[in-house]
Amino acid sequence: MAREFSRTDRVSQQVHKEIASILNQEFKHQAPDLCMVTVSGVEISRDLAHAKVYVTFLEMDEEKVKASMALLEEGKSFVRGLLSRRVRMRNTPALKFIQDRSITEGMRISNIVSQVTREEEAKRGANSDTNADNHTDAGHASDDNKPAE
Repeated sequence: MAREFSRTDRVSQQVHKEIASILNQEFKHQAPDLCMVTVSGVEISRDLAHAKVYVTFLEMDEEKVKASMALLEEGKSFVRGLLSRRVRMRNTPALKFIQDRSITEGMRISNIVSQVTREEEAKRGANSDTNADNHTDAGHASDDNKPAE
């Protein structure tokens, strides 16, 4: 039997959707220096009092990312206020923004795997060329030893 979604899961999904909308529409006017930000996930405590908001940035420069994280921390009360108007709850959860590094780590690992794969293919290509030359030379030698028909 499939597990039903709990209330915290449903609230988490709604908060995720609304915070993503707030950051990409209203908050970017409040903080124009904010890098392109994506909400990758939201975890809400069982009592709905706290929410961890995981964010990723399109920007790869670490200094700009740190500055954007600082802007999010400074503006979390603004975001929480807009969230309270959009989501009907008795208490709006306190927000904590956390940088989600899983995507950048995944890209880094993928690049390493691709590089190793290319190196292995290059080695195989060099080995197969050497083996092909050896087989060609061996083939000619065996043709010379065949009796004439």
